Amino acid sequence: MNLVFIHIIRFILFIALQVFVLNQVPPLHQWIVPYVYFLYILWLPFAIPRWLLLITGFVFGLTLDYFTGSIGLHAAPCVLIAYLRPFLLNLLIPQESTELSYVEPSPKSMGWAPYSLYAALLTFFHHFYLVLIEWIQFGDFLYFLAKVGATTAVSLLLIAISEVLFFRKAKYRTNKAS
Repeated sequence: MNLVFIHIIRFILFIALQVFVLNQVPPLHQWIVPYVYFLYILWLPFAIPRWLLLITGFVFGLTLDYFTGSIGLHAAPCVLIAYLRPFLLNLLIPQESTELSYVEPSPKSMGWAPYSLYAALLTFFHHFYLVLIEWIQFGDFLYFLAKVGATTAVSLLLIAISEVLFFRKAKYRTNKAS
């Protein structure tokens, strides 16, 4: 299947999963809100240009904002992790090996330890910024810290479960045009 088509389907599925399933789960103990929609940005190909990654992150976050009725609440953290993603990938994987042989980040292409660190850091940055934007309206610092920690932990658990349950076949890069 064409990679563009696969990413369009993922875009729709992640938005639908977040809006129609995870957003319907009542917040657990006032702090835990399950978010996994940003996994779409983490799963984008290595070779995507930075400008396209930023635009994709913005459009993806804005689409979720449209469905949730919040203006910019999800777009800003999505752009942040889209901006940080290339820098983090450059730190975690050797440029000459993995990036040249695999199409997208996954435990198989990066190894479990670097992929887990990659997912954990971007999840933390996403949730920290998202909760920070919410916190500015409310102002309780302990609530802010508890919500960032709890939401990040639950999201990382959901990411780990999705990586195990929804195995993505490792796609190798080839010389043909995609």
